[in-house]
Amino acid sequence: MEAQIEDRAYHEGFMREAIKMAEQALNSDETPVGCAFVHDGTVIGRGMNETNKSLNGTRHCEFVALSSLLQNHPQSILRSSDLYVTVEPCIMCASALRQYHIRAVYFGCSNDRFGGTGGVLNIHSDPANIPPYKVYGGLYRDEAIMLLRRFYVQENDKAPNPAAKKGRLLKTDIPPLLKTDLPALEDLSASASPSPSPLTETEAEMEFETNVEGEVESMPMIGAEEDEDSGTVLAAPAAGRWTTCWPF
Repeated sequence: MEAQIEDRAYHEGFMREAIKMAEQALNSDETPVGCAFVHDGTVIGRGMNETNKSLNGTRHCEFVALSSLLQNHPQSILRSSDLYVTVEPCIMCASALRQYHIRAVYFGCSNDRFGGTGGVLNIHSDPANIPPYKVYGGLYRDEAIMLLRRFYVQENDKAPNPAAKKGRLLKTDIPPLLKTDLPALEDLSASASPSPSPLTETEAEMEFETNVEGEVESMPMIGAEEDEDSGTVLAAPAAGRWTTCWPF
């Protein structure tokens, strides 16, 4: 069943929850990316990036939220749930979301280096034996970009090769979207339109960086189905070039 979309305020309320998590990450010296999983109009899971704290490159906000919500909910709940996340999911997270059968993803700004839902690859919609999910971008995009900029003008002593950032100025101009084939959120009345195209944009000014390069090539496969009797997560095949991820 498709998500019933009322108006832009409906989406903004949940994206604000994701922004709050990103702000917590920023205040904790983590890359400021946050998310919220929503089911039937209720937030069932929240997460923020914890890669610095855990020294684990897989602890992106989506994985943090999933590991928490799956302790209290069956995996099947994700089939009728949506994700709100401040930055487009990376290739690793985009693959996990598809294998978990997420219904839709709403993100703030795109991820031109590692994006898995249009920024680099189209993991959410590539032909495969797992159903695709819908993606909508640009919600609170400016706020998401500014959170990242605020982080990257700070010193990060946990990075493998810390960059000298003293005196670096915080840029406040936001580059316009160069291209978007996504429907405007205001126009999504009744139900989400079928198979929207992913957001494609260039945000070089965002200076998006990572200290977990290479992480996506060595993760074991995540399960896509749950055994109804035992609750055991069963592995499911994925397309050959998909990034596979850490099980919960």
